[in-house]
Amino acid sequence: MLLTLVRLYSLLPLSWVRGAGRLLGWLIYALDSRYRRLVRTHLRMAGQGGDAVRRAAIAGVGASLAEGPWLWGHSAADLARRVVCDQLPMMKALAESGQPVLFLTPHLGAFEMTARYYSAFGPITVLYREPQIAALRRFMAQVRMSGRMRAAPASLGGVKAMLKALKAGEAIGILPDQVPGAGEGQWTPFFGKPAYTMSLPERLARTTGARVILAVGEPLPSGGAAQWRLHLEAMDEAPTPEAINRRFEQLILSMPHLYLWGYNRYKHPAGAPLPPGGLEAHRSSHD
Repeated sequence: MLLTLVRLYSLLPLSWVRGAGRLLGWLIYALDSRYRRLVRTHLRMAGQGGDAVRRAAIAGVGASLAEGPWLWGHSAADLARRVVCDQLPMMKALAESGQPVLFLTPHLGAFEMTARYYSAFGPITVLYREPQIAALRRFMAQVRMSGRMRAAPASLGGVKAMLKALKAGEAIGILPDQVPGAGEGQWTPFFGKPAYTMSLPERLARTTGARVILAVGEPLPSGGAAQWRLHLEAMDEAPTPEAINRRFEQLILSMPHLYLWGYNRYKHPAGAPLPPGGLEAHRSSHD
């Protein structure tokens, strides 16, 4: 049933989907006081507290979230006709090299598109966080498996699947600005405040010698021949939590209207060490 709905949804014009998403973004912002506070606080922390950026971010994030399920209904081959990538030769070379590749993508722009697009060139395994509802777990696994794209849950089994893919000379994709569980990260500055940040990318790169690439999908105006531009940047330094946050800050500030500012990036995972200065100081600095 859910897969049928996704297929029907993917038949809608993308301009309609994005337009409805912009309205949805404003509706969520108006009705959810906690989300509204997080958006305002995080924008201010990043030096982006102006009204113009805030308004663009509210609408832009809504459009990006709405187009996510739309993307699930489209194959990698279809997306390949809708994406422009100035680093396309590098993309093809990565897929053909037989070298393990670790793609890191922030919650910025069309993050659902990047791995699906790459799978038109080579196999890729993506890490995702499973929903708690069993039926939704099956559904999310299905929609994130398309052609040569495989899905691995954020669990020990998923980490083993990604390690296996890297050792086979394939690519994997991670969104490392998700807050990891206890013991899976460290407190590292992000826009001036400690954020519990994944250490998994560093461990995987060190173990396999994978090449690390930053990938961001930028939505383009719906009326053109291409709907997205894929930006790729090589990360030559080790993907430590500090380095990831530093590079992600640069990417986010280059297109702040596309970042998911309402995500609680600074939460304290249960069982994780206390942040520098203690939990109360951490919370008060976020209010």
